[in-house]
Amino acid sequence: MSPAHAIISAISERLGNFARERREEVRRDEVFAGEVEDDPVAALLLDHATQALVGGKRLRARFAYWGWRAATRTPGVPPAHVIDLGAALEVFQAAALVHDDIVDNSDTRRGRPSTWRALEAAHGERGWSGSGEAFGRSGAILLGDLLLGWSDDLFEGALVDAEDAAETRELYARMRRDVILGQFLDIAEEAAWPTLPDAAHADRALRIAALKSARYSVQQPLLIGAALGGADTEVRDALAEFGPPLGLAFQLRDDVLGAFGDPAVTGKPSGDDLREGKRTLLVAYAREGMDPEARERFDGRLGADDLTDAEVAGLQSVVRASGALERVEQIIAAQTRSAEGALSRADLDDTTALELRALLEAATARAS
Repeated sequence: MSPAHAIISAISERLGNFARERREEVRRDEVFAGEVEDDPVAALLLDHATQALVGGKRLRARFAYWGWRAATRTPGVPPAHVIDLGAALEVFQAAALVHDDIVDNSDTRRGRPSTWRALEAAHGERGWSGSGEAFGRSGAILLGDLLLGWSDDLFEGALVDAEDAAETRELYARMRRDVILGQFLDIAEEAAWPTLPDAAHADRALRIAALKSARYSVQQPLLIGAALGGADTEVRDALAEFGPPLGLAFQLRDDVLGAFGDPAVTGKPSGDDLREGKRTLLVAYAREGMDPEARERFDGRLGADDLTDAEVAGLQSVVRASGALERVEQIIAAQTRSAEGALSRADLDDTTALELRALLEAATARAS
């Protein structure tokens, strides 16, 4: 089994066991004793929380592992506390996705109904009163909060025997802060963009990309893993040089897929970011080349509630014709080269360098 598959398998197994442990904890609690298995209301939250942990590439867990491996140069099966760290990152990611789908009004996630839509459907199937949509949104907010708590449980478990627990905890806290700030900047941009000069839109889009995902998806998991392994300054500096350009390339690739990805591969509708009115770098670049009248038409339909499939295709054509897609692809290529250069200069063991190179390819050349 390849190192990547071994880590993915170990993380998935840990998440499955952890969800069962949490369910058993609730079942044994004197308040709920014996009711979770019999009470469909109590089981509903736990069932969907468990479902939210299924699937995904486990990229953040893999980056954390190779950060730890770069620090320790320890081959073989990852130890339990490193798996717990990776699992904590994946549970945090699951929570972020649950909340993100509410914010973005997303109907699907990985080809399945998003959590809030699944809970809305459960409300209807049970014949409950009131608004199914309101129930779905409220329930998913609480479910995401539950997952955040689970993430902390796993993370603290990973630090039990760690010599550098304080620094690891500090890095993890910064990661949480940055992604929440990035998410807030993202939704604020969708509201505030008319009040900002057009020339500022691209810089703001890049800042949001860095905070919302670039650091969180690559750089911070690498550094958290390295801190857990007690990395020396040389290793930390090498990973700090490698992570930012790769993280930005990763997020910009995500933006391209959000606008142009194949629904059969991404599990999201075609042009999903355009339907949601995301003010990404693609949109900022596209608007730069428009005359005022064309820009007004574009802005008027981007993210419109009644946007048709034909209009989505039209917006995609406008973005392509503007040269925005080509410009973003050039940035992705340049950031990827920067990450490759940083990796080639890093003093890492051969296996770590090889696996980080494979992760670089998976993060930047992906189709989903």
